[in-house]
Amino acid sequence: MTRLLPLIIFLVMVGFLAWGLQRDPSRIDSPLIDQAAPAFSLPVLGSETTFTSGDMIGQPWVLNVFASWCGPCIVEHPVLTDLAEQQSAPVVALNYKDNTDDAIAWLARYGDPFYAVAEDQAGSVGIDWGVYGVPETFVIDAEGNVRYKHIGPLSDEDMKSTVLPLLQSLTAQKVSSR
Repeated sequence: MTRLLPLIIFLVMVGFLAWGLQRDPSRIDSPLIDQAAPAFSLPVLGSETTFTSGDMIGQPWVLNVFASWCGPCIVEHPVLTDLAEQQSAPVVALNYKDNTDDAIAWLARYGDPFYAVAEDQAGSVGIDWGVYGVPETFVIDAEGNVRYKHIGPLSDEDMKSTVLPLLQSLTAQKVSSR
């Protein structure tokens, strides 16, 4: 039996590796799902004003974590612009660990479809939200609970199959609860 122990350990490790390789990296479970979204108050990009997440209570909204140094953020930006133009929900940006001037220039170049752009230069709000990297997108319901988290750039397919139906459902719930 002791001779077989290394083989058994090896087979168990191969099993875990095979299981891990079959998982979708954009589907990392978040402990925030169906929990209260972490509250924050941050300066608005390039402004003296402050954005407070509590101001969004009463309506579903989307939080997108981005940075000017993020290549995939450029790929996802047209999808977020389309979402903002549809006015399904306000789209708030969290500029993560970025230089203010670089972020302003990035938005000037690619467009600023956001309801607000909050600056998280220290990254502390990103840590509270469990951000692994940029881009990441969250959908928050009218009560302030996180309902969905997407890691990586959103595609048109992600928007059509998941985000828009969820926002429509949350908007319908909000209307029916009045």
